Amino acid sequence: MIAKPPRGFTDSEYQQRSENAQHLMSEQGIDAILLTTEPDIRYFTGFFTRFWESPTRPWFVIIPKTGKPIAVIPSIGLDLMSSCWVADIRTWTSPNLLDDGVSLLSDTLLEIAGTNAKIGIPMGHETHLRMPLNDFTQLKKKLKTVEFVDAHPILSSLQLIKSDAEIAKIQYACGIADRSFNRVSEIAFIGEPLGNVFRNFQRLLLEEGADWVPYLAGGAGQGGYRDVISPTSDEPLADGDVLMLDTGALFDGYFCDFDRNYAIASVSEQTKDAYQLLYAATDAGINAAQIGQSASDVYQAIADVIGQWGQGEWDQGQSGQGQSTESKGDVGRMGHGLGMRLTEWPSLISSDQTPLQENMVLTIEPSMTICEGTIMVHEENILITKNGPQLLSKRASPDIPIIG
Repeated sequence: MIAKPPRGFTDSEYQQRSENAQHLMSEQGIDAILLTTEPDIRYFTGFFTRFWESPTRPWFVIIPKTGKPIAVIPSIGLDLMSSCWVADIRTWTSPNLLDDGVSLLSDTLLEIAGTNAKIGIPMGHETHLRMPLNDFTQLKKKLKTVEFVDAHPILSSLQLIKSDAEIAKIQYACGIADRSFNRVSEIAFIGEPLGNVFRNFQRLLLEEGADWVPYLAGGAGQGGYRDVISPTSDEPLADGDVLMLDTGALFDGYFCDFDRNYAIASVSEQTKDAYQLLYAATDAGINAAQIGQSASDVYQAIADVIGQWGQGEWDQGQSGQGQSTESKGDVGRMGHGLGMRLTEWPSLISSDQTPLQENMVLTIEPSMTICEGTIMVHEENILITKNGPQLLSKRASPDIPIIG
């Protein structure tokens, strides 16, 4: 068991993050970046709270050309933000149905960036604007001579590469999930409703040290499952079912994200074969995740193995002969980035040419259709290092575990 990392980050790390952003801003002629979402604001300030669950209040942080970030926030957050790596905090009483921080925000942007500034906001894939669209329209009216430009390339390039302290938190979260998966036989057995398994698995994660469990998905069914995103049901587990649990548990604001499959009481030859092919596909993806390779390269390495289902040693009487790779595992991608968000850039898809770099954290997540209406998914978490990929999750068993 690895040592529990200290919570939070040093001021020097926040300073480095801001300076890295400001260097890129200078290169691109951007005078300030406006942040509105929880991960972006936390990344630059350390402002960490579950109060984001409430959609009532907007929150703003501005990265200026030099110096520390500037917070423009509801007054309810003053005390917590004061404990963070921020010196300039400007507040208003929120909610305010007439002007919910828009005037204060526009005045601050004009003060620090000027009337003809370029203001960056994230506009690209996997981003959103966390303020009412009507308020953003009003902000643009107040800043008529300001140009808004896309800051997504700057933010994604910085957050793509994890610091040693970030990696330690992700690895610790993975250890929490590893220990919890080792205890699944305590909660899953013939006759147990799937809903109880989900609830009890969350309990195990909390017992093993998770701060909370924002994401838990999975499924169960004979020889596999129909999908991995549906809500749980009270259907009891049965002999021959495959149970899959996929968790995104948090430690100090950083996610793990991987799954495990279990056979309940007994397992068919078809299920054994499918599991072993997925295991081989996962190995292929892990081995391909080398510095200088692309997200597309890793996807293709996985897809080449998945494409063997229904052919040669993997046929086992299946009807998959002649299917395309996509029809054997068409969930859209075979993995993704991981960090403060459950899913981050890049996506392991055929068109994503993002080059892999040292200290990127990825999930390797092959999936396949075993037969009509039945799929299976496997997932591991890895770190890209100069010496090759390093597992952050403990590698699953090469044969499907039988429990219950």
